[in-house]
Amino acid sequence: MRICIFGAGAIGGYMAAKLAQAGAEVSLVARGPHLAAMRENGLTLIEHDRDPVTVPVRASHDPAEFGVQDYLIVTLKAHSVPPLVDSMQPLLGKHTTIVSGVNGIPWWYFHKIGGPLEGTRLESVDPGNKQWDGFGPDRVLGCVVYPAAEVSAPGIIKHVEGNRFSLGEPDGSKSERALALSNVLGAAGLKAPVRPQLRDEIWVKLWGNLSFNPISALTLATLDVLCTDTGTREVARRMMVEAQGIAEKLGVKFPISVERRIDAGAAVGAHRTSMLQDLDAGRPMEIDALVGSVQELGRVTGTPTPIIDTVLALTKLRAKSAGLYTGEAVLPVSGNGDRATLSMTTDSLP
Repeated sequence: MRICIFGAGAIGGYMAAKLAQAGAEVSLVARGPHLAAMRENGLTLIEHDRDPVTVPVRASHDPAEFGVQDYLIVTLKAHSVPPLVDSMQPLLGKHTTIVSGVNGIPWWYFHKIGGPLEGTRLESVDPGNKQWDGFGPDRVLGCVVYPAAEVSAPGIIKHVEGNRFSLGEPDGSKSERALALSNVLGAAGLKAPVRPQLRDEIWVKLWGNLSFNPISALTLATLDVLCTDTGTREVARRMMVEAQGIAEKLGVKFPISVERRIDAGAAVGAHRTSMLQDLDAGRPMEIDALVGSVQELGRVTGTPTPIIDTVLALTKLRAKSAGLYTGEAVLPVSGNGDRATLSMTTDSLP
């Protein structure tokens, strides 16, 4: 089985290191100092309960070097993917499966969902239908990413917690391709359950990303503070309630309450969300995928989103003021300080 991970930052690097240790045929698309370090020294994984392990990996900035793959696992930030669809084409063959390990509402969300919204496309996450047309939704296997990790230095991945990558077909079936990848990831020491209702998990994770990320970027507060401060906790709660109203119209069932979800965020402690980290580092933030997509779904379902609208407008202006948002997709930045998005708040949840 040939596996290519496109975006070898925190999460992609963690997965690649685990697969390489298990003897899988894995290649990585990366760039900059991180790529140079992996080529020269291999990829090092630091896990808290184990000695650091360094594995040799095939890494390049040019996907054409690797040829057609069985699985293409995309672990980029959502806004980074559309501009790179054309460059991924050499990796795609007739039977290649694209595993979408991207945060937020995925571009394929309405593929095989059934009902009147079947085939609906979302401009906020797939401008100009670049992925829908360039990949084709039938190739896609969904993935909800739970581990937290960071690139502590070029070529070095530090695992923080979590090892679950939930997989799911858009139609909810337990397909051969989903089960085969689950087995390979399992052999590498990762949890990869195949879920019949992956969209439910997408929304539970999105609940936190939708609210905690922009509030942290606006206030500079860590999770423990914004989830316990009376004012910001209420803003987060209202955003989640609005999102829940949208999701339930789409058939989603939430296994936990809003209050429990916020409490889970508070329990993480003094964690800086990915959006706040990106703001500090001068990297484009995942505003459209995490917040704008929910606003768009509110319009699609006829659901008012006044609090989400307000927070989104403020967050966009904050990013524009820092030169980090233009409303257009931008290329990813990788290297020191690249960290996985807020996932540690959900790994222990149902």
